[in-house]
Amino acid sequence: LPNAVRIHEKVVSGGLPDGDDAFDELKSLGIKTIISVDGAKPDLDIAKRHGMRYVHLPIGYDGMTLERMQELAKAVTELEGPIYIHCHHGRHRSPAAASVACIGAGMIPAQQGMVALHIAGTSENYRGLFQAVQQGHPLDEALLEQLHVEYRETVPLPPIAEAMVAMEHTADHLQLIADAGWQSPAKHPDLTAGHEALMLFEHYTELLRDPSVQAKPAPFQQLLRDGQATVAELQQTLLSREDDRQPAVTSDSDVMTIWGRVQTNCKDCHRNYRDNPRE
Repeated sequence: LPNAVRIHEKVVSGGLPDGDDAFDELKSLGIKTIISVDGAKPDLDIAKRHGMRYVHLPIGYDGMTLERMQELAKAVTELEGPIYIHCHHGRHRSPAAASVACIGAGMIPAQQGMVALHIAGTSENYRGLFQAVQQGHPLDEALLEQLHVEYRETVPLPPIAEAMVAMEHTADHLQLIADAGWQSPAKHPDLTAGHEALMLFEHYTELLRDPSVQAKPAPFQQLLRDGQATVAELQQTLLSREDDRQPAVTSDSDVMTIWGRVQTNCKDCHRNYRDNPRE
């Protein structure tokens, strides 16, 4: 379980449980309920095979609404435990959500939530997440008792959020390939550099066609176009290296430089449009 941190006797925070080995580990911890605060649709089938309930309460990197903070507190109060709360990597959203939930439910003191963020390695760039934990406080018991929460296994996402989930998974694949020297990773021989770069390029293409994106400010759209252009450069470079008919003319370090520019573009866009605290 990536970045697993115990927030309370009943609540553990961490990253996406991926595959049977991860669910076996959850089972060894006695986990009965899994709460996903990630945007991606939970893997309901594997959870059911292991006898666990999935609840989807997604949050953004910009923090949480008051309603979501109350729902999380209610969830850790009334759902069967132990409970595993996860996002994608387990470093930012899940420790913040788990801390807010436990603080709101009166299970941990407010200052312990900040300690949990530090242990999980939550980046201070996510000011909205830190703000949510800093502003957390025990909720009135009567409020929690009266609060009705519809615990759904999966909830639909806005088109941009759904596209970003897909892009994040493809970017993770490319990072695995980069870590393997731009070769197919030993544990994932099905992943090839040129194909994953192509998939990322197509994600950009579809996103730029979306009406909700076309309604966004011009600087936002320009960042996406800049990112797409850099990914196109990465794709062409990787495809040329995979062509046995011609010698590789681009070194690994040069490819890493292009990949670094892709990542920098993503970070710039996130900093300007995703990670700012909620108004």
